[in-house]
Amino acid sequence: MNVQGKTILITGGASGIGLEAAKQFLAIGAKVIVTGRNQAKLDAAKKANPAIITIQSDIANKEDAKFLFNKVKELGGIDILYNNAAVLVPPSNLGIANDTHTDGAAYEMEVNYLGVVRLNNIFMDMLKSRKEAAIINTTSILSQSPSLLEATYSSSKTALAFYTISLREHLKIIGSNVKIFELIPPLVATEMTAERKDKKISVEEMVKGLIAGLRKEHYTIRVGDAKLFNVINRFFPKMAYKLINPKKSYQLLKN
Repeated sequence: MNVQGKTILITGGASGIGLEAAKQFLAIGAKVIVTGRNQAKLDAAKKANPAIITIQSDIANKEDAKFLFNKVKELGGIDILYNNAAVLVPPSNLGIANDTHTDGAAYEMEVNYLGVVRLNNIFMDMLKSRKEAAIINTTSILSQSPSLLEATYSSSKTALAFYTISLREHLKIIGSNVKIFELIPPLVATEMTAERKDKKISVEEMVKGLIAGLRKEHYTIRVGDAKLFNVINRFFPKMAYKLINPKKSYQLLKN
């Protein structure tokens, strides 16, 4: 897929992977719109990268999603919707059923899954009207093998992975020109993973892998260790599970 000259909307684009994607897409000749909840972060991103267009919105909010669509329409529309925004609620009282755990799970599902479905639905007709258009959904290796410490996050990403496959096939059946990409990253060095001591890749490497996958039209884009993990999970699922859930995970659950 040729990204040059395309207009791209990136959710969660004020920092981390989203902001790095905005920079790299700009560098190859795309027009970039980013959206996020934090106006201060959006202002900082705009100041550092004047070519970026920023719109404040919360994809978990239905009214915000409509507001975002109308603003994008005023700007002339988009060719690519990059669903990058995600939340991970830190586990609280592990192993104990409580309201906090339920609320966190609902929030993760609202942002990581339902928010993506909502935006895809709202922008679908706009994307269908373009000569070449795409949606990028960011899932996770945790949609292939679940994390004991991040069970509800894993579940939200699994829902998104299944939805992405179904959406891609549905659009093929009706003859739509909208391409559906699934981005499967490994652990990436961002604010969300700051406390993790495991091996991580940089946001720069992550986005380079995404752009390479788009250019080659790999509809499932695995970056870094996500490629090797896919092989391990396919042939040695128990080993893959242990890689995601080392002994320290069990110790945390017991304590």
